[in-house]
Amino acid sequence: MAVSEAQLKKMLSKYKYRDLSVREILNVTGLYRDLKPMLDSYVFNDGTSRELLSLAGTIPVPYKGTTYNIPICLWLLDTYPYNPPICFVKPTSTMTIKTGKHVDANGKIYLPYLHEWKHPPSDLLGLIQILIVVFGEEPPVFSRSSAPAQYMYPAQGPPNTSYIPGSMPPYPAAGHPSNPSGYPGYYPAGGQYPPTSGPGMFPQPPVPHPQVTSSGPARDGTIGEDTIRASLISAVSDKLRWRMKEEMDRAQAELNALKRTEEDLKKGHQKLEEMVTRLDQEVHVRLLSRKQFQLRALMQKARKTAGLSDLY
Repeated sequence: MAVSEAQLKKMLSKYKYRDLSVREILNVTGLYRDLKPMLDSYVFNDGTSRELLSLAGTIPVPYKGTTYNIPICLWLLDTYPYNPPICFVKPTSTMTIKTGKHVDANGKIYLPYLHEWKHPPSDLLGLIQILIVVFGEEPPVFSRSSAPAQYMYPAQGPPNTSYIPGSMPPYPAAGHPSNPSGYPGYYPAGGQYPPTSGPGMFPQPPVPHPQVTSSGPARDGTIGEDTIRASLISAVSDKLRWRMKEEMDRAQAELNALKRTEEDLKKGHQKLEEMVTRLDQEVHVRLLSRKQFQLRALMQKARKTAGLSDLY
């Protein structure tokens, strides 16, 4: 059963940007219906824990002509969307993490998209679409050699066990005795079973509604390669436009600062010229006053010599 907007708002009551987060989560869960929001305790590397909302479930990844369900868990910090999610691959008990340039041994996911995260161009939908493309090129899990011979269809609910970095607890496939809650697992299609070695995943089974199409999202929440490609191009274009706008704004701000500096210099130059003019005028006045004093003193001396009265 899908989580309603009211339920999400209640779950995110302590989040700083609740409405923005709710809007993104509803958009994602409307398209990828196997991803379920839940509150749980997340333990950080320093040992501190915090109750955070996560999106746990599977996303459809096309690989060599077959679509596989890859289990992931996206933890949203209480400052989301202004900080990126903490992302993990969550293998079942029959799967093993395949480490690579995007996934470490604990299942933590590393992407330039996460490293360069910036709201609003960065969002959950763009992140998931990039994960689909990246995992399609380099699968993050492969099957164990001791994989059981039969798998069940995935259940419609997220795991109820929190993930603690460094202690990856594998989730059994749905229907397994040790997994009564029914975490979404992997399963074969058409009676074919997953390989026992090498990169591979459990393909999704035939279902009564349409599967992946190349023209857009199907009713089961999967999307076609053309849609993914178009979405990625759109996301990259938005990001480039955002960065270009930032650069233009920065350049404009620098230009404005230079203009203000130029104006200040012009005003300062004008003040200096006025000061020089005033000084020159004061020097001409002082010279005239001194000459007048000298002439008056000379006249006084001459009148005194001539026996005349002083000038007043």
